[in-house]
Amino acid sequence: MEISENRFTGLFKRAFISLSIIIFFISFNIKDTPPPFGWYQQFLPTPLGGSIKDIYFVDSLLGFAVSDSCILKTTNGGDNWNIKFYSSFFTRIKFLNNNTGFASDAFNLHKTTNSGENWSTMAFPGDLMAMDMSVLNEDTIWICNTVSLTGGVFRTTNGGLNWTQQYSNGTENPNKIYMFNARIGFICNTANASGIKRTTNGGVNWSMVTPNEGFKDLYFADSLTGWRANDYIKKTTDGGLTWVQQQLPQGIPGHNIVWGIRSISKISRDTIWGCYPTVVFPNLRYKGILYRTTNGGTNWYYQIPDTAFNIPVYSFINFINNKTGWAYNIVASGIHTINSGDTTFFYTGIIQKSTKIPNQFVLKQNYPNPFNPRTVIGYELKKAGDIKIKVYSITGSEVFTLVNQRQTAGVYEVDMPGIGLSSGVYFYSLFVDNKRVDSKSMVLIK
Repeated sequence: MEISENRFTGLFKRAFISLSIIIFFISFNIKDTPPPFGWYQQFLPTPLGGSIKDIYFVDSLLGFAVSDSCILKTTNGGDNWNIKFYSSFFTRIKFLNNNTGFASDAFNLHKTTNSGENWSTMAFPGDLMAMDMSVLNEDTIWICNTVSLTGGVFRTTNGGLNWTQQYSNGTENPNKIYMFNARIGFICNTANASGIKRTTNGGVNWSMVTPNEGFKDLYFADSLTGWRANDYIKKTTDGGLTWVQQQLPQGIPGHNIVWGIRSISKISRDTIWGCYPTVVFPNLRYKGILYRTTNGGTNWYYQIPDTAFNIPVYSFINFINNKTGWAYNIVASGIHTINSGDTTFFYTGIIQKSTKIPNQFVLKQNYPNPFNPRTVIGYELKKAGDIKIKVYSITGSEVFTLVNQRQTAGVYEVDMPGIGLSSGVYFYSLFVDNKRVDSKSMVLIK
């Protein structure tokens, strides 16, 4: 009886182990494919060859887009899109929740109450046209148009059934409108830079706050703090009365950069994403660049998503939280991340780490070293001077100049991206008033 029990115990153990292995492999085989790290590419259908005009994601799965000719919907985070409604000359789309949303085209307001499956259409009265739209709630919506005689700012308080003209000023009628809440909002005309006007009573009255400027995108964290993009980026802390320009990255050494910012996505008062710049690689290959700040714009960094994407510029950016976001261009190609994008950001700027006056000129070893794709070079200046830091190939040919400006005494760092460079050994030298102070080597590994 003891032998039988031992045999039974052994068989049971072997069976249990075998079953566990089978369950493990079944679980491994049926689980979803792990999400790609960083960014991966997505595409939207573009019937009739139309371009994308706006994109809006409600959550990590549900999103909408409008092209010249249709409304599109995705339920899997943008991996697949379906056409839900056809019209002409769409301009904006906005959802209040998973079910209720509005889309504007040049002549109509469209509304859905079942998550974009069906849309009802309300024609704008007379010659009223919409170039931009701001939705506060299911009842209150503003639209604007630049037409001299019939344009201006219009508001509905009953979901589009009736519209009231709130502003008209001939050739200075706006093509952009942003309403932060029921009282505070801003308008401008990006075509003629006629200035930014603000309302504090829901659009009844508008007053000039920033002459000769405009905005292509605008977001407020609260009634006082906001950012506006108009190729540059500016921040206000007094409700839009005054604006301070923030410093964007200044360029990648050795590359032609078209800097600018036209679309922003605010995650919090600290974390903001932006897009529109492009970098020109050899053979005229254009690659889109994304911006991000995590301290309210005090410092802006950038990244170039995988160069295999072949996306020359990103026109729209939309993040719903710190990890999940999308960036698309107008020709229906874009990228998506569920883990905050790429891990590496560049600043390509010079940061003064300390105003302490060192005892001597010092060129520090770059870190990390070896590096890929970026490294940081530190240096110390005991007095003011004309400062240069140049980078050379192993053959002694000058690759580019990292620093070329007059600087005061202090401790500095400069960011060096390895974008466009081949793997290998490079040298860098510190010059003060055209005299070489020191040189060091560094290794780029790709």
